Amino acid sequence: MRTERSEELYKKACKFMPGGVNSPVRACRNVGTVPLFIKSASGSRIYDEDGNEFIDYVCSWGPNILGHSFKPVTDAVKAACDSGLTFGACHKGEITLAEIIQAHFPSMEMLRLVNSGTEAVMSAVRAARGFTGRDKIIKFEGCYHGHSDGLLVKAGSGLMTHSIPSGAGVTEGCTKDTLLAKYNDEDSVEKLFNEYGNDIAALIVEPCAANMGVVPPKKGFLRFLREITEKYGAMLIFDEVITGFRLSAGGAQELFGVTPDLTTLGKIVGGGMPLAAYGGKREIMECIAPLGSVYQAGTLSGNPCAVAAGIETIRQIEAVPDFYTKLDEKAARLEKAMTDAGLNVNRCGSLLTVFFNSEKVVSYDESKACDTESYARYYRHMLSDGIYTAPSQFEAMFVSNAHSDEDIERTIDAVRKFSK
Repeated sequence: MRTERSEELYKKACKFMPGGVNSPVRACRNVGTVPLFIKSASGSRIYDEDGNEFIDYVCSWGPNILGHSFKPVTDAVKAACDSGLTFGACHKGEITLAEIIQAHFPSMEMLRLVNSGTEAVMSAVRAARGFTGRDKIIKFEGCYHGHSDGLLVKAGSGLMTHSIPSGAGVTEGCTKDTLLAKYNDEDSVEKLFNEYGNDIAALIVEPCAANMGVVPPKKGFLRFLREITEKYGAMLIFDEVITGFRLSAGGAQELFGVTPDLTTLGKIVGGGMPLAAYGGKREIMECIAPLGSVYQAGTLSGNPCAVAAGIETIRQIEAVPDFYTKLDEKAARLEKAMTDAGLNVNRCGSLLTVFFNSEKVVSYDESKACDTESYARYYRHMLSDGIYTAPSQFEAMFVSNAHSDEDIERTIDAVRKFSK
């Protein structure tokens, strides 16, 4: 596989951008390769600047559930562009998209459109604090909720209640009200509520973790979170930036039958354009300005081009009978082949991760114990066979509606060759 052009471009990019990238995992440092510079994409395939073709299971980290350059979506965006790239004012598309979202996520009685998952989560947490008048929040180790200061924390020396900033530039003052629990561990949550219950504004969780690799919730875990937050008067926030319109049309909350107070959406809801949303119970959302004192604003919020992409993407999903059943079947075929080949796989719907770990991954502790060097070998092997997967052990593999039976079989063949 030739990569001369990507190498040349990466060398040039390093002069202008930190690490030569605009998002860290793209640098491919943990898998020992040069970043691929993508020139174009269509359907299930991406094409790099060196002319290499790959079956793509990154799908822009989830948004491209219909495949790349899906014509009805790109046509909708082009038409919106012809009417103006941005207004900084109200337009009827915002109402249409809000109605569509609310129809699938009835827990989002009111919602607001924003520009990224990070912004949606930051705003939802602020709304929860404003509504409850409390300061503290609980998050889980290994669950990623964007890069806002108060959520970019991890446990130090196993002390759940001492939130240590996980990167330079994040002060202890920003994280002092963030409490850390262990995903899929009810006891760790209960201890925090026993000690801080009356001060906790919200508990935020990825209902199916997908940022430490895919780690589904244990049976009854989400129901437990719903019950304990209700007991203490705290808000339950589902971060469905990845799982929304991915696990089902109503996200993880529909799939698992648990209703949160607030929800954040991103990725698919914008159809590949920069768009996200947060929303929930009417009485909470009425705390948001201009109705209430919780302030949040954005020049590009509800951007007409992004809104057009979101509307058309969801409409196309709605138009395909058994869309999610068919998507899950493709992912299940991959899971079975990988498991039969001796790999350790977690799957939830069309999200998968191959873990290089001898034990089942049910929490952050098992995930971080994975053999990342073995994953790097797996990544390079798959890439050389024309299969593009996440350049990190701790990310998800995304299956799209555009992946054909031939794509799945080619991927399975590559997995089998790796395992020989």
